[in-house]
Amino acid sequence: MLANKILKALLLLLGGIFIILQGLAYEVQGAAVSAIMLVLLTILYCVWTDERSKLFFWFLVFFSIGHLLSYTGWFMPLLEEDQLDIHYYGANALFIVAYVLLIVKVLSAIDVKKVFKELSIPIVILVVLDVFCVVIVTDATEGKLSAYEYALEFIYNGVIMALLSAALVDYMYRNDNKSMLFLLGSICIVFSEIIQLAYYYILENRNLGFIYSFFLVVAFVFFYLQSQLKHTGPQPTYLDMDEQLEA
Repeated sequence: MLANKILKALLLLLGGIFIILQGLAYEVQGAAVSAIMLVLLTILYCVWTDERSKLFFWFLVFFSIGHLLSYTGWFMPLLEEDQLDIHYYGANALFIVAYVLLIVKVLSAIDVKKVFKELSIPIVILVVLDVFCVVIVTDATEGKLSAYEYALEFIYNGVIMALLSAALVDYMYRNDNKSMLFLLGSICIVFSEIIQLAYYYILENRNLGFIYSFFLVVAFVFFYLQSQLKHTGPQPTYLDMDEQLEA
């Protein structure tokens, strides 16, 4: 238990250091700290979690490898204009796979047919909003990215919006603490990614480095907390409870 507490304290310390480094634009050092932090979080999850989810474990693994690959990219020679940035594409592909694993984790744990039957209208609205948001956000980088980079960014944004929608549907279906924490983590991820995009491609504001890194750290705090809980099953909403009382 002592090692568990020490590792959690170390992770919180590293999270604070990461936020400060990113806010001060020490991106190489920040990338190193984030990679170490994710590896330690994966170890914490594997060693001290009683009921582990394979999909969540592989999410952590792919995300950690993505950050490690991103970090090593800082030490590569400068690329020519027509050269492919393997570290950029590789890291983002790993992040996409990691988020897809989270989406699969959510969808595989619910009765999809029942959810679509009960929440068909909210799901349609979410899909429309997702498409609108992805197009608007990605178009903000138009002219600053190559065609391949733009396509990758479009897919990336689509996946994180799909993650948010899946988390919201899961919360509406289950209405328990685990799904609420997962939803909060997904919201923080979306905020972090959008602000990070603005930081790199749209606005020259150093404060954005503090903000997007803060949301990223908080997102993984929520993800870890939800991983320690069990679903209590689909819970009746307050509206359903009122109808039952009236009956």
